[in-house]
Amino acid sequence: MTPGARVAAAIDVLDLIADGQPVERALTTWARRSRFAGSKDRAAVRDYVFGVVRNRRSDAVRGGGETGRALMLGRLSDQGDDLDALFHGEGHAPTPLSDEERAITAQPVDAADVWDLPDWLIAEFKTALGDTAASVAQILKSRAPITLRVNSAKTSPSQVTSLLADEGVEVLPNPLCDIALTITEGARKLRNSECYQEGLVELQDAASQAVVSALPEGQKVLDYCAGGGGKSLGMAAQKRNVVAHDIDFDRMRDLPDRARRADAQIKLLATDLLAGEGPFDIVLVDAPCSGSGAWRRSPEAKWVLTPERLNELTTIQDEILDQVQSLVGAGGTLVFATCSVLKCENEDRVAAFLGRNSGWECTQQSRINVSPEGDGFFHAHLTRVI
Repeated sequence: MTPGARVAAAIDVLDLIADGQPVERALTTWARRSRFAGSKDRAAVRDYVFGVVRNRRSDAVRGGGETGRALMLGRLSDQGDDLDALFHGEGHAPTPLSDEERAITAQPVDAADVWDLPDWLIAEFKTALGDTAASVAQILKSRAPITLRVNSAKTSPSQVTSLLADEGVEVLPNPLCDIALTITEGARKLRNSECYQEGLVELQDAASQAVVSALPEGQKVLDYCAGGGGKSLGMAAQKRNVVAHDIDFDRMRDLPDRARRADAQIKLLATDLLAGEGPFDIVLVDAPCSGSGAWRRSPEAKWVLTPERLNELTTIQDEILDQVQSLVGAGGTLVFATCSVLKCENEDRVAAFLGRNSGWECTQQSRINVSPEGDGFFHAHLTRVI
């Protein structure tokens, strides 16, 4: 595909999204009817589409509208690309720019346009992040880093760095966690590498790794909202006795294979079996949340979040904390974590839990800021004292 044809394809995908298709489904729809597109073409179209979704409001201002074409004009203008070299109508490229399109000079001015957030979230960001709200919003408009967790039960970061380099994957240490490595080159070669296939590394955000690294001592642990099991695998590598659970058991369907690859022992349990397995020294609750700290990876989530849904999520978080507290043994720790930057999902939930439940104290509470190195995370250690 020519550069112009890639732009035209991205416009088609963006129009599918405007018609109501989720981003991934729209990309799949385009790919299935574009068998001629090679892997580099698909990657380029994907990058264009996700760039627009992350910057939708500011791109709409710069491009003069909400159509796929207007949004791509806004994205390419922001990147400083030569529009005439891409919009020329030849070889499946988009048609040349109209006089009206050439006359567009608008730039984002309002906070919601500059920050690329729904209007109502501006106040939430300012409440939670204070003077750093604007910088966090700007970072969320960029691509997220691709980060690996080194399986410390089998190898070391220095050994993995050398092995990956031999396979064309370049990495650097990530400052958020001592076993985290950020891929700087060759990311698409990772899954076929021996390091990955032999379980020496797993894809996992560095901030998520830092939450596991900061866990207190305790041998018997429960990953209550395990999902795909990244934190379960991290805890197993620490030589803990790990039980993984998710209310939707199917979310853990890949965890047994991942555990075998990592030489990890993890027991998967359904909800009705947890009481018989407890009590636990540590119960980790990585709760359902807005995901606002990880919106670089799932940018459409910030456009579909509503105040009503946010209220539902905080209610769910409270309910989960109340449900699992009985599974924590005497002197044990309930670790509450979210990949959210919003105060109402983090500090407010801790305060509410302590207000409802006596016999607990918060022994640690930390935010990991959204940064070029990792996602935004919050974690609090709630210790049972009686």
